Amino acid sequence: MNIQIKTKGGMTVTDAINDYVNKRCESLQKFTANDPTVFVVVEIGRTTEHHKHGDIFRAEIHITGKNVGKNGDVYVSAEREDLYAAIDAVRDEALRELASAKSKRTTLVRRGGAKVKNMIKGFFN
Repeated sequence: MNIQIKTKGGMTVTDAINDYVNKRCESLQKFTANDPTVFVVVEIGRTTEHHKHGDIFRAEIHITGKNVGKNGDVYVSAEREDLYAAIDAVRDEALRELASAKSKRTTLVRRGGAKVKNMIKGFFN
């Protein structure tokens, strides 16, 4: 799994942010089956400069790969008042999306296997 971190809104990626994002993205690997062709783009940044009471941070994850999501593509975004909270929220949502896609794919395979089994039973009865 290849991870790329992009910034927006005049932010710079510090070592702490880089380590935090990489640590959070490790949990996504169990749904990508350790496929080296899976590409993850994490984009973080401030949304605007005009808020009266602090900054609003936005985190986005775009995952592309052969066996990822519905069409080989998952995109999730979240906005929070804290950068680390935004990263956690977007990671949780990405996990939900990947788990949902995996269960649908598994269900489809099982239904196909059940149909084949019933066809074979029909030939021998």
